[in-house]
Amino acid sequence: MRVDERKEFRTLISVKRAQQIIRGLDVPRSVERVPLHLSLGRILAQDVISAIDVPAFDRAAMDGFAVIAQDTYAAREDDPVHLRCRGTISAGAPLDLTLSPGEAIEVATGAMMPTGADAEVMVEHVEVRKRAIEVRRPVGVHENVISAGSDVMAGELVLRKGVVLTEREIGALATIGCAKIAVFKQLRAGVISTGDEITAPGHTLLPGKIYDVNTYSIGAAIKASGAEPVYYDILPDDLALIERTIERATSECDVIISSGSTSAGRGDVVYRIAEQGTLLAHGINIKPGKPFIIAELQGKPFFGLPGYPVSALMTYYVFVDPFIRGATLPARTLSAKLAIEVHSEARFQLLPVNLVRGQVYPVEKSSDAITTLLSDGFIKIPEHVRILEEGETVQVTLFGEAEPTDLMFIGSHDIGVDVLLRIISASTPHTKVINVGSQGGLTAVRKRIADIAGIHLLSESGEYNTPFLHQYGLHRVTLVKGYLREQGLITRKGEHISLDNLTGKRFINRNRGSGTRVLTDIELEKIAMKRGVPFSELIQSIKGYATEARTHSAVAAAIKLRKADVGIGIRSVAELNGLEFQRIADEEYDFLIPSDRLTEAPIAAFLWALKSDKFAEALPPGVHLYERTGEQITVD
Repeated sequence: MRVDERKEFRTLISVKRAQQIIRGLDVPRSVERVPLHLSLGRILAQDVISAIDVPAFDRAAMDGFAVIAQDTYAAREDDPVHLRCRGTISAGAPLDLTLSPGEAIEVATGAMMPTGADAEVMVEHVEVRKRAIEVRRPVGVHENVISAGSDVMAGELVLRKGVVLTEREIGALATIGCAKIAVFKQLRAGVISTGDEITAPGHTLLPGKIYDVNTYSIGAAIKASGAEPVYYDILPDDLALIERTIERATSECDVIISSGSTSAGRGDVVYRIAEQGTLLAHGINIKPGKPFIIAELQGKPFFGLPGYPVSALMTYYVFVDPFIRGATLPARTLSAKLAIEVHSEARFQLLPVNLVRGQVYPVEKSSDAITTLLSDGFIKIPEHVRILEEGETVQVTLFGEAEPTDLMFIGSHDIGVDVLLRIISASTPHTKVINVGSQGGLTAVRKRIADIAGIHLLSESGEYNTPFLHQYGLHRVTLVKGYLREQGLITRKGEHISLDNLTGKRFINRNRGSGTRVLTDIELEKIAMKRGVPFSELIQSIKGYATEARTHSAVAAAIKLRKADVGIGIRSVAELNGLEFQRIADEEYDFLIPSDRLTEAPIAAFLWALKSDKFAEALPPGVHLYERTGEQITVD
């Protein structure tokens, strides 16, 4: 395709208009009745109305004695009321006893309450005396009694049409006696991933390639929507091949969903195939997901999702999930309050978020970041909204089931953190780790998003971390000293390169602002002083000094793939990649915590683990505790 043949997005339709177009698409939806135990994941084809009361009778809430409440009003610990015991009613036993004033009947949990009884006395408040009981505490009318129909009343709507049946809904249907249930026959949804760079998981990842995410995440989402995914091969950006595969999918499936190759770049071809049918929309005023495609091919609905996995998944939930469910809204949503203020653009925005202790925190990563898939879900921000206020209630569309988060760790990650979280996993099972670097961790603590941030920033004075607390304007925070980890030169095995002699070698640097970059410059300044040359002259002589890697792993990858010969990073990354390591210095990796959270159980457990023998025994290579480990520095 020539440059002048590229597709341009001249007009973007609104999200509302896109949803209207999708609602106008037609897929035959036949109905079948299936046994309840085979209904998991199926879509309910009609509203379910209960034919019975649940419970169907007044029942005892616990073990105790059925009584007439008025008989107990005078009961006191030191002056009990005496009632004649008429017998016992077990759970599930038919009712053949009637209660009269001055009488009591022993009842088991779940048993039918006898005729005449209007309350139950807990067994703990009764003293049994042969054929009588002493009641030592009064009860009110209906106390400890579960009334007939108090859970579900006959004629009440239990489930709405379009619900995807999970274990919860199936349990509710069993409660009202449904043995078979009317569900839509499962739609078959073709799943196609495109891109020259895509490789299937399990294969060797060659340079320039990435693993296929969308086949698996979109396929799983289709199952969660109540349809059957039909998988096709990963396709390169080849027009004829994609065309043949989509044609095959339209003959085998009810709906076709592709990902990638939808934009306006030179290699993007899916929209050209969509134009051969009825192209209903290409380009939506939404971020991310602008190049979303809606079309009909051979009378079948076709959806072209963006290639970035997070964009693909979010646009799937906004547009495709409701269509497959036959519902107007996705089922997996919940309301929660924003923990911080959020600013938006003049475009409908999908913002990935995490749920932490019932509050919503935005995920500050781009849509091409795979780790954003590990967020809990996303919120929708309409195009006319510029600011969402802190404390505002928002609707979260969930990626899967929502789990509570006990501890949010944001910052520069280290495998020592993994060890600490494993140690506290029994008491703090739901932890979330988001790796955004030391500066990102400082920002996350300042915004009160993070419970703990891992940081290792070296100031020009040679002091770690503490100077940056004031530089970033942090208040009411505590810096907890962590551990030392070895920084050094990383090279390929058998190659021993000195930082003092990089002639003819390709160097890879770390990004400006990172602790490793500051350490690198300090070491190079020492060499410049030793040689008696300006620092600027020295770095100009180093091939690759201006080439920046944002992570330790990126440094190791560049050396392993022979894009560079030497760089500076931590020992653990070098050893994990089978590379040579020459120690230069120990850096201080510390933990920054909002001071008002220090006494919270998850954080207390984390700090205990930091000083525990278990952690000392499980330290990864190149990590060392020292005399300051656990020391706390508070900034008011």
